[in-house]
Amino acid sequence: MTDPDNPNESSALRRPRVIIFDVNETLSDMSPLSHRFIDVGAPAELASLWFASVLRDGFALTAAGAVRPFSDVASGLLAVMLPPETLDRGIDDAVEHIMGGFMGLSVHPDVAEGIRALAALDIRLITLSNGAVGVARKLLEGAGVLEHAEMLLSVDQAGAWKPAAQSYRYALDRCGVEPHEAMLVAVHPWDIDGAHRAGLRTAWINRTGTTYPSYFEAPDLTASSLVHLEELLRSG
Repeated sequence: MTDPDNPNESSALRRPRVIIFDVNETLSDMSPLSHRFIDVGAPAELASLWFASVLRDGFALTAAGAVRPFSDVASGLLAVMLPPETLDRGIDDAVEHIMGGFMGLSVHPDVAEGIRALAALDIRLITLSNGAVGVARKLLEGAGVLEHAEMLLSVDQAGAWKPAAQSYRYALDRCGVEPHEAMLVAVHPWDIDGAHRAGLRTAWINRTGTTYPSYFEAPDLTASSLVHLEELLRSG
């Protein structure tokens, strides 16, 4: 583990054989989803609460051994959380409109350049999402970097949402590598913590300058973007 006072000072900076990217919010800019809420007559701020609630309930189901697909949890929660008195359409149409927004998301500005740079280091790149593979494929296609992704994986086949250990084990098995040979890259501290506990190295992408929670295991690297991450790995 790195020195918490200097998370980028570590002998573990050698390049991983495989980088495993989280997808939602790590690669995708999910802010446009708030406009989908406005479209149907719901408040924009409900979007962030809804997504956090999706993660909460997905984690709870995993802990209880009753895993459900991301789309089932997300759409089911929309049906509960959308205020029917303000909607300008039926609840089913409103849910469909918001869920459809996932297929129209774009990557963050640093992602395409960062993925190309990381691929140039001869690191194998894959994605592992709590959501659907199709969302990751559309996202990377739109950014023009799909060719650099060796595999697009979903926890649907792992039988557990991240941050359960078996979700990371599934990705490692598909890649044929040991935990220490892989690095999980994510914006979510809970994902970093879970991957660390599963034996992977980790890189936290902190685009907003927030503070990492002290109760989670610290990342091996902290970078402000994927471009910055490539610089750290190249110089390490």
